Amino acid sequence: MRGFVPPDPYTKVSEEHYAVVYVPKRSRNRFPKGCVEVVSSKKAALEQANSENKLFAAIVLGPSKSSEGQYIYYLVEWLE
Repeated sequence: MRGFVPPDPYTKVSEEHYAVVYVPKRSRNRFPKGCVEVVSSKKAALEQANSENKLFAAIVLGPSKSSEGQYIYYLVEWLE
């Protein structure tokens, strides 16, 4: 998991989630919390995705606190 902050095995602070991510290009692998909407299922993420509005379905890991003090999510996988 290079580039990720490892999840704490004793808490559920940072977990994998289905999400819709607002991002101009799918070339990034980490996103500020304000660009990520966590949803309940893969189906919900795919239904809410809209590439024309730059909303993409993904599996993300987080939230984690960055060294700058912001909460971020890491990309695990883009959903198609």
